[in-house]
Amino acid sequence: MALIVQKYGGSSVPTTERIRRVAERVVGAHDAGHDVVVVVSAMGDATEELLALAQHVTRGDTAPCPRELDTLLSVGEQVSSTLTAMAIHALGASACSCSGRQAGLITTPAHGGARIVDVRPRLVREALDRGMIPVVTGFQGVCEENDEVTTLGRGGSDTSAVALAAALKADVCEICTDVDGVLTADPAIVPEAKPIGRLSHGAMRELAAGGARVLALSGAEYAERHAVTLRVRSSYDERPGTVVADEPERPPSYGSAARVVGLAHDPSPSAAGVPAPPAAGPAREDDAGTVSLVGSGFRSHAEVFLLLRETLNGIGLPFVPVSVSDTRVAVLCRASRLPDAVRALHRAFVEIPVGSPGPGTRRSARRTGGEGARAAAADGRGDRLRRTVRCHTGAPGPAPPLRRTGMRRTGSAQAMAVVDARRAR
Repeated sequence: MALIVQKYGGSSVPTTERIRRVAERVVGAHDAGHDVVVVVSAMGDATEELLALAQHVTRGDTAPCPRELDTLLSVGEQVSSTLTAMAIHALGASACSCSGRQAGLITTPAHGGARIVDVRPRLVREALDRGMIPVVTGFQGVCEENDEVTTLGRGGSDTSAVALAAALKADVCEICTDVDGVLTADPAIVPEAKPIGRLSHGAMRELAAGGARVLALSGAEYAERHAVTLRVRSSYDERPGTVVADEPERPPSYGSAARVVGLAHDPSPSAAGVPAPPAAGPAREDDAGTVSLVGSGFRSHAEVFLLLRETLNGIGLPFVPVSVSDTRVAVLCRASRLPDAVRALHRAFVEIPVGSPGPGTRRSARRTGGEGARAAAADGRGDRLRRTVRCHTGAPGPAPPLRRTGMRRTGSAQAMAVVDARRAR
């Protein structure tokens, strides 16, 4: 018997019919002998509708009072949690809805963006001991200093679930969503994106930081900090999804290849003060985004940066890195071209098997003159570089064989020197 925390987002409970389906799934796990705690978000677009009501009554002239707005927005999760508890009761199991306050989620006083500072789940434990299924409101808590209701900001239900799982020492925290797990890219942009069977906490954090919407960054950071095992899976079927857990540290092997686990993109990095990338023609201030390559061993392999540059140049985009670490490389890109960049980089780093033709080989045959020659040369270089970069999706089966190339492996300083020299030409 295991203790499982299951979180269902708004896309999993948009209607009463879907709430009944979620209740069936929860009761099925309970009947199998597991202790289950459920965390739910507001139904569908309920939070946006409540925000619209607040803006309407204030006529948009002034911002709604933060205290009242938090009290209003907390209602959305209370509706979904009580309806889910009712649906569980209708199936013959015992359940009780709990607000963030009742579940013991203690936060900072910042309305609209509070952080969880402690979890005291006494009532949740008592309900479990009585054989009940607690259904907890996500996204909210209470500030102990002033006894005020607070909300945790976007993605706060993920953080609520992870925090409860950590406090209860749950065996796993399941993030149930509308996709089959963590994929190598956004399936709305790349239909060929592959499911990732297993991820480290660090890789999940980097994907979330890069803009992947499957798990909130605050939730990923909390899980890493408290070593909470996660399983990201679909709420619509029983596919296994993606396990997020750290394995025992293994000593790095000299000369091992860089590993790519997936891509993430963010269409709005303006909050971080990132300027629009250089390009021909006028640019809007809000037309800027980033695409991130996530994996490991990047700083010690110049081949990763060179293949990134060749791939982006091949679709007419400049190579403008804005963040470089051993586990993530974020590149500036016009928001309007983000889908093109994600598809091209996914094809270059994930889809093309080792030794196969580069992404533009067939296209270059249709080009003429210098453009065709340049494209063919770039494809050839990309194919050689690609052999030194391994894509790791966590799927079973052996990794593709790696071949040595004529490029000498370099340290991080040498890698960036190569990239800077190429950019300066």
